[in-house]
Amino acid sequence: MKPYYEEDGITIYHGDCREVMLGWGPAHAIVADPPYGDTDLQWDRRVAGWTEVLPGDSLWCFGSFRFFFENRGEFSAWKLAQELVWEKQNGSGFAVGRFNRVHELVSHFYRGRWDLLWHEAPRELTGIKRKSDKPVARGVRTPHRGKIDKGQWLDDGTRMIRSVIRCRNEHFSADHPTQKPLELLRIIVEYSCPKGGLVIDPFMGAGSTLVACKAISRNAIGIEIEEKYCEIAAKRLSQKILNFG
Repeated sequence: MKPYYEEDGITIYHGDCREVMLGWGPAHAIVADPPYGDTDLQWDRRVAGWTEVLPGDSLWCFGSFRFFFENRGEFSAWKLAQELVWEKQNGSGFAVGRFNRVHELVSHFYRGRWDLLWHEAPRELTGIKRKSDKPVARGVRTPHRGKIDKGQWLDDGTRMIRSVIRCRNEHFSADHPTQKPLELLRIIVEYSCPKGGLVIDPFMGAGSTLVACKAISRNAIGIEIEEKYCEIAAKRLSQKILNFG
C-alpha cells in the first residue's frame, strides 16, 4: 500500500488497520487508542480483531474499565504488565448521578518474554536540592519481590514517574474528539521504545503519537481509516515539532 504521508521516519497509511498491518515486521511498541464503544456517537464503534494482527509484543492501550472488561477476549493472548491512570483537569462523564470521571486508563500488555522487550522508565526532577553528594540508602524492595536490597545509590535529583499522570486534555484545541496530550504520549513512548526505534499507532486519529515520536527521535507509523484525519496529521507533522527538552 502506498503511504499517505512519509517523511523523516514518520509514515501515515489511510485504511483499516486490520488490513494495512498484515504481514508487517515487529515494532518496538504499539500505542493504540481504539474506539471504546461507551457512547452512542457514530464514530464510537468498537473494532473487532485488531489485537490479533498487531506486529509487536508491547502494547499500550487507552480505554475505560468497561472497555477492557467487555473486550477482555481481545486481550486473551496478552499478559497485563501495568497500567497508568491519566488524570485530566476536568470530567468527561456522560451521565448525571455518578462520580465525575476525570481519568482514563492506559494499560500496558505484552506477549512473549518480558526481559526481551525494551522498557526504560523515564524519570522526572524532584525539585528537591541535594544536601550532599554522599550515597544514600536505597529503597528496599517489597518482600514479595524477592531478596531485600540494602544497597546505596547517589541521589541525582530525579525520581521514577508515578503511575498516576496528570495532563490537561485538549478538548478545546484538539483536531480529533479523543485526542491525547503529547506529554503523556511522550512518557509512554520513551518507556517502551529506544531512540531510532519504531512505534505503531493503529488508530492514529489526528496523529498525536506520531508528533510525539518525531519530537523525541523515534520512527512511527500511523494508520487512520478516516482520510480527513490523515490530512490533519500530515499538516501537523509538517509544522515545527514541540521540543520536550
